[in-house]
Amino acid sequence: MLRLLRWLLLLLLLPPPGSPEPPGLAPPSPGAPPQAPDLLYADGLRAYAAGAWAPAVALLREALRSRAAVGRARLDCGAHCAAEPGVSLPAAPGPDSGPGAWEPLLLRAALRRAECLTQCWARRLGPGGAARLRVGSAIRDAFRRREPYNYLQRAYYQLKKLDLAAAAAHTFFVANPAHLQMREDMAKYRRMSGVRPQSFRDLETPPYWAAFDTGLEHLGRQEAGLALPWLEEALQESLAQVESCRAGCEGPEEQEREAEEEEGTGSQGGLYEAIAGHWTRVLQCRQRCVGDVATRPGRSLPVPDFFPTQLRRLHEAHAQVGNLSQAMENVLSFLLFYPEDEAAKTALDRYQAQLGEPRPGLGPREDIQRFVLRSLGEKRQLYYAVEHLGASFKDPDLWTPAAFIPEALREKLREDQEKRPWDDEPPQPKPLTHWKDVLLMEGVTLTQDARQLNGSERAVLDGLLTPAECGVLLQLAKDAAEAGARSGYRGRRSPHTPHERFEGLTVLKAAQLARAGAVGSQGAQLLLEVSERVRSLTQAYFSPDRPLHLSFTHLVCRSAIEGEQAQRMDLSHPVHADNCVLDPDTGECWREPPAYTYRDYSGLLYLNDDFQGGDLFFTEPNALTVTAQVRPRCGRLVAFSSGVENPHGVWAVTRGRRCALALWHTWAPEHREQEWTEAKDLLRGPEKDEEDVASRDPGPEPPSRRLPRLQDKAGKPPRIREEL
Repeated sequence: MLRLLRWLLLLLLLPPPGSPEPPGLAPPSPGAPPQAPDLLYADGLRAYAAGAWAPAVALLREALRSRAAVGRARLDCGAHCAAEPGVSLPAAPGPDSGPGAWEPLLLRAALRRAECLTQCWARRLGPGGAARLRVGSAIRDAFRRREPYNYLQRAYYQLKKLDLAAAAAHTFFVANPAHLQMREDMAKYRRMSGVRPQSFRDLETPPYWAAFDTGLEHLGRQEAGLALPWLEEALQESLAQVESCRAGCEGPEEQEREAEEEEGTGSQGGLYEAIAGHWTRVLQCRQRCVGDVATRPGRSLPVPDFFPTQLRRLHEAHAQVGNLSQAMENVLSFLLFYPEDEAAKTALDRYQAQLGEPRPGLGPREDIQRFVLRSLGEKRQLYYAVEHLGASFKDPDLWTPAAFIPEALREKLREDQEKRPWDDEPPQPKPLTHWKDVLLMEGVTLTQDARQLNGSERAVLDGLLTPAECGVLLQLAKDAAEAGARSGYRGRRSPHTPHERFEGLTVLKAAQLARAGAVGSQGAQLLLEVSERVRSLTQAYFSPDRPLHLSFTHLVCRSAIEGEQAQRMDLSHPVHADNCVLDPDTGECWREPPAYTYRDYSGLLYLNDDFQGGDLFFTEPNALTVTAQVRPRCGRLVAFSSGVENPHGVWAVTRGRRCALALWHTWAPEHREQEWTEAKDLLRGPEKDEEDVASRDPGPEPPSRRLPRLQDKAGKPPRIREEL
């Protein structure tokens, strides 16, 4: 009942139907404390799952507002309490201080700072303060990945608010540029007549990135005067973003992360060990903030030397427009990071010569001086903790003076920098010339190996079929479909998407249709020959010392349904692995039923390319990041190992008919494809007695035979699984 009331109340946050609401988020009610972001997010997902689109939008929007309000409160309260009298930390004890004189001052200041923060957070965030609104690591990661916007765009789409849907989709896509489904969604939104170009706005990216990029654009056009305001704004805003990030390092979420890291370690220590450990983690978090601020949304690595780079751009731009004093101020600030930089020292000498008389009051920027001195002080403490307390610290900055780094660590850093990049490269697969002599298959070429496909145990080989052979197999698939022989799939639509039709044919069914005269015997015989050709090639390339057996062979065709592609927002086949159950959230792949755990290698032999879409792609185990993509063509084989190292899927087939021969191989002889032998006997031998054929054990494949029978005993509906 309380959750229902929350939904009804939050519906008031939505604009009336047809109102021109901008794609940004409206501010929360003045004076109202924010609600718990994780609870709002969870309720929003429940509403989304139930198809309650309007409550889902309201709850997800409020979760984003609440999360932002908590961040602002932490920053404001931290600045307020740091300026309060009596809460500043005492100066370091002098030589004349008595033993223990400094300790009470330190602890008293810490207690007063804690009291000030607690009271400020209670005023801003309501009873319980920040501790009441802290969220777990999973929710933090979801907000960092902008997951709420993924759900928002779909909910807005269902509510026919296409401008808002496009804005939410764009916001999510900026931070997740490799997200497969969103890539398709964005293309659909751009084709929709009701979506305006200005709707594709990023609602989350900090403004300093836009200012920085605009300034660089003006510099590229030799417009230094126009670039300066943008570059200055970018520097000020990025410094402010660092302060906001640092404020979060002292919050309850960092304490919770610390507890998660220490859980189960058995770490025991007294008061000072605990204080030192916690303070070290706070410093580590603060140092990471520079890298976080310098990392563009959707990128995994920060812009190198982000702040020195901005200062270099600024002093060059000021010099171009004749602002020599400001140019000197910024080049002196740059030299705080790199005191021995020859280009900067040369520029400084040039500016001084142009100014003429010395300017005693001219020095580095105060904001950069504070930034550098504070950072160096924190680095000194962290390296001390590394050397004497066994702490870990990965310095995010290239400009850290060598004198701050202990000698033992300096040697290790030197070794890492001098290490040859190829020392860690994986072993290269054997070239085509190595195994072609073993196989002696004319006309086959290795088009891409594992390295070129950005993975392991992957290969693309061309020339396995001639155009005439592709035509024979395509005709076989067409004749079998017209004969009503859809192997295991009686319905007309694919089990993975309502926008495609699916046709499948096994080797045994092809042989039976050939004996009945429904299809040509040449096609059925070629199907057998080609499957053995692929098995031999796969074994020669991947497993020359261990025999591979065919476990299942399937000729499959996917056809786009006309009139249903315009609003399509799905894949032809979702990302999966062939011998384990893939969990994209954790990157784990569970090699257990219902997966076909005995599969060791997979192969896809394509028969045509006269269709749109339908490319095969590989991803990381997160099922989001595309690592390679392969376009089908006649006679092209994509072979790969069947485990978690090769998650793969198929882009939507949006026009035409895509046909391929899908094959799976196993090292286990007990799982070899018995139907293949039956089909071979049926095509080449004399007439068999039907009872004798029916009495044979069909073997473990196709999987829809044996596994559904076990599920039926448990009272569950049978599972039918489509393959690529």
